[in-house]
Parts: sequence; structure tokens; C-alpha cells
Amino acid sequence: MPHIQWNAKRYEEDAKFVRDLGDEVIALLEPKVGERILDLGCGEGSLTLKIVESGAVVTGIDSSYAMVEKSRAKGIDAYVRSARELDFYEVFDAVFSNAVLHWVPQAEDVADGVYRSLKEGGRFVAEFGGEGNVATIMGAIEKLFGDHPEWGVFENRWYFPSAQAYRQVLERAGFREVHTQIIPRPVPIKSIENWLELFGEGIMKEMCDDQKRDFRSKLTDMLRPKLYDADRGWWADYVRIRVKAVK
Repeated sequence: MPHIQWNAKRYEEDAKFVRDLGDEVIALLEPKVGERILDLGCGEGSLTLKIVESGAVVTGIDSSYAMVEKSRAKGIDAYVRSARELDFYEVFDAVFSNAVLHWVPQAEDVADGVYRSLKEGGRFVAEFGGEGNVATIMGAIEKLFGDHPEWGVFENRWYFPSAQAYRQVLERAGFREVHTQIIPRPVPIKSIENWLELFGEGIMKEMCDDQKRDFRSKLTDMLRPKLYDADRGWWADYVRIRVKAVK
């Protein structure tokens, strides 16, 4: 997982939907008393605490120092570690991950590490951005960069696989009983600008301040007819992939 300079306080306040929508993934995990569970990308720990409340023994890892500090402040056993370089061997009964793995395009490395980390019969339960995730937003960003080469080059660093493609990744790693499902899920957001500040890390890296303001304004105007109305406000065209597999 690339090291991202998350604003942990702002993430906790403005991205509540991430953890709120994670309840269904925890239900799929079915944590049990005494189980050892790895939360892969624990963030600021709010969702991790819900797993702890089940009576499971939870270890959290995240690539962000700020997020790990927030988790530790909540009493979570959390560490700064990359999802691509897991060094656990048959330690956990389950590995859980929510809204993280679309940040890690090295899917094979992650799958191999998760497989090694699990005990025989252990399960991997995850949800993250799937094929078509934020396609409207990405299309508008690519169009604007194409129209304004002076802004630099847009690098889409996200990984949004299809259900079939990710199932094959897990099967190659050795998993069995692999289930993957694509779930369209439009999500309310404060604004396009707020979404960019939370999740668009690096998109505007080559722009000066005036160019950033111009970009945000043009992107908002371009997306308003598609992702805004007076009753609903703004939303993002999220699509998730939900995963459960057994070692």
C-alpha cells in the first residue's frame, strides 16, 4: 500500500460513510469470540472497534502513520505496515479489509500475503472499489487533463477489478470457495471538492494553486448535471466488489 499522507481527523469526520457501510462486511465476516483477526487497512479504527466488540483478538495494520496513531489511541493493537508486504505465517483465523484494496494495484502480492497469514481453513473477507467505481468522476478528470496538458499527466493509481478478474487472483493464490460480487452503491458526499481533498491524493500534484482552483471549479461544473440534484445533493457513483474466500 503506498504511503499516503492522510488527514486522520478529517477522514474520521468527513468519510463516516466508509465505516458505516462496512457493517455488512463485518456481518459477512462473522467474527467469533477468541478468534485472531487481521484488519488489513484499519484506518482510524472505528470499524476495527466493532470487530473487537465481538470478542475477537484483532490486529490492525495501515500504511498511514496518522491513522495508526488514531487507532492506537482507541486501544487497538495497530501497526504501520504495507498490505503488499505481509510477513505473518498462519497466524490468523480471518483477514478483514474494507475500502482499502483499491489503493493497492499489486493485487497478487496482497493475495499471496493474505493467504500466508491465514491458518488452514481461515477466511478472507473484503470489500473495496470494483469495476466501474467512480467512473463518472474518473471520466471527467481524464477529459479535463486531456483538455489542459499544462496541468500535467493524470495517473489513475486505483485498482477496480471485475468480479471475475479478482476471483482469478485469489484462486491463483490458492484460495478455494471464492465468492466475488459487484455491488453498485451511489454514496452521498459533501461536494466534489471535499471528495477530492479526501481521496484524490496526488491528482493535482503538478498544478500551481491557480490551476488547482481552476481544476476544482471545472470538475464541479462538469459533474453537477450528473452527480447533483437539489433534493439529494452531491453523490459519488461508487461500485464495490465484495469478497469471501477460504484457505
